[in-house]
Amino acid sequence: MLLKEYRICMPLTVEEYRIGQLYMISKHSHEQSERGEGVEVVQNEPYEDPNYGQGQFTEKRIYLNNKLPSWARAVVPKIFYVTEKAWNYYPYTITEYTCSFLPKFSIHVETKYEDNKGINDNIFDTELRDEETEVCFIDIAYDEIPERYYKESEDPRYFKSKKTTRGLLKEGWRDTQDPIMCSYKLVTVKFEVWGLQTRVEQFVHKVVRDVLLLGHRQAFAWVDEWIDMTIEEVREYERATQEATNKKLGTFPPAISISETPLPACARSGPSSAPSTPLSTEAPDFLSVPKDRPRKKSAPETLTLPDPARRDSAFRLPSLFSWGPSTPQPE
Repeated sequence: MLLKEYRICMPLTVEEYRIGQLYMISKHSHEQSERGEGVEVVQNEPYEDPNYGQGQFTEKRIYLNNKLPSWARAVVPKIFYVTEKAWNYYPYTITEYTCSFLPKFSIHVETKYEDNKGINDNIFDTELRDEETEVCFIDIAYDEIPERYYKESEDPRYFKSKKTTRGLLKEGWRDTQDPIMCSYKLVTVKFEVWGLQTRVEQFVHKVVRDVLLLGHRQAFAWVDEWIDMTIEEVREYERATQEATNKKLGTFPPAISISETPLPACARSGPSSAPSTPLSTEAPDFLSVPKDRPRKKSAPETLTLPDPARRDSAFRLPSLFSWGPSTPQPE
């Protein structure tokens, strides 16, 4: 298990970001989806928790097969998706990611929002976070973003909101910006496979960081599109966008309910969401086979095969590394 705390500041208030978060997630998911690939909304319903009160429960399936690199597509099922379950009790949210193909893999994200510049060191329970937990500040303006995601119109250094006049963020903007808020995210990654655990968990955290950076940049860059919305209007936008996204994916309409009647806590097991992102097309170093791997000394120099004419021979060639015409070769 690898635990990290991320702190992402934005030139917004916590109350404003309640709308911006919902708008950003819906729009990003729709943009990233195409037929058979993207984010399918399975459920989106009011939910009531005895401890946190009324909130919203969302379940999504993030289809990734065509976004996986070729080396991964060779070993995963044709229909491959990650399940996301989110409990939104804004300004507190819980999000969990699981994958049926990898039962020992999971991501747990606990999020709290406050109107400050990321100075609260005790925002999470001490049972979940200790003094040795790594704290990572993410700067939406000056942290490097993967080139494939970069858009100048979404760069806070060059973007200025017409409706709020915020933007054109300069070096050190977190010390002078008003208003300012911070998303505190406690992210736990688990991949309990001996020999791969440490490297996989570190790799996943790198992907998580990229996702958080992109999502928060977009939430601010799209501020003029959502700043005048009410919670009812953004929920209606969310519903309409989710239906459009599911049709884009070629799936049936989701079980979406925006009614005022919350579900009882017992109706869901377990306690907001994050946009999907395509993974790198290159295999991570820890999964790469060394090009100059030394040959085992115990390997025979020659292999004597039995006479094919002998039908009673019990010998069979191993098929593990025999690539047929319909089987993709590893790259």
